[in-house]
Amino acid sequence: MAVRPEGTPVWTDAMFTDVEGAKTFYGDVLGWTFGESSSEFGNYTQAYKNGKAVAAVVPPMPGQDGEPQSAWCLYFASPDVAATAEKIRGAGGTVLMEPMQVGDFGSMCLAQDPAGVTFGVWQAGVHEGFELEGESGSFVWAEVFTREPAKSDDFFTAVFGYDSKTMQDGEMDYRVFDLGGDPLLGRMVMTADQFPPEIPSYIQVYFAVDNCDKAVEAAERLRGQKVFGPMDSPFGRFAAILDPQGAAFAVIDVKTTVGEMPEMS
Repeated sequence: MAVRPEGTPVWTDAMFTDVEGAKTFYGDVLGWTFGESSSEFGNYTQAYKNGKAVAAVVPPMPGQDGEPQSAWCLYFASPDVAATAEKIRGAGGTVLMEPMQVGDFGSMCLAQDPAGVTFGVWQAGVHEGFELEGESGSFVWAEVFTREPAKSDDFFTAVFGYDSKTMQDGEMDYRVFDLGGDPLLGRMVMTADQFPPEIPSYIQVYFAVDNCDKAVEAAERLRGQKVFGPMDSPFGRFAAILDPQGAAFAVIDVKTTVGEMPEMS
């Protein structure tokens, strides 16, 4: 597999106090199967779709105080995680977990932008990231949901060298980041009327599905909560969901599109 350019979304995982419950939920909603947990690395367990790695789940680390909030974390590719950590600090971000080696799999760090958006950085070793993308049950898109768009925009372009374009829609402040080619990441503004103040800024991970409505029905059957949707768009029919442990994610059927693509400039 070719090395992904710096700043490319490359992997996602989530921490769950009830890992078996998470396996049941995502196995049903997204059709995932799961490998053996790795006791050497905190029982980290990879998820697969059609035999290809698409994500991972992990229990809380021993000694963590209280019950940590479950959340999906998106990792961006880096050729040198230590150098990226310095760029994060230089751009006003915070390194939450210092760069560390994860066996021969690769190296990682966790960080936060100045608006409080948490994300990861991954320098690939033998684990190069997603083995399947854009197909049912796999990662297809992500959006930075931020209360302070100027801070997030400046930060991500400074750290990863993104170009950016703004959607020409008077009703929505939406920006798309790229590296001179295909779009890699979106940015949404969290408005007070839609997001209660207790919800922090975050990155919404989208997983592709064959049928958005059926995915939502499966999620609700397993005690997940629909946040909004399903709704049609030029990008696909999509919905936002909270899983039973509170982790937010979205599903989208990219084959079912309605309307003209908006202009970006």
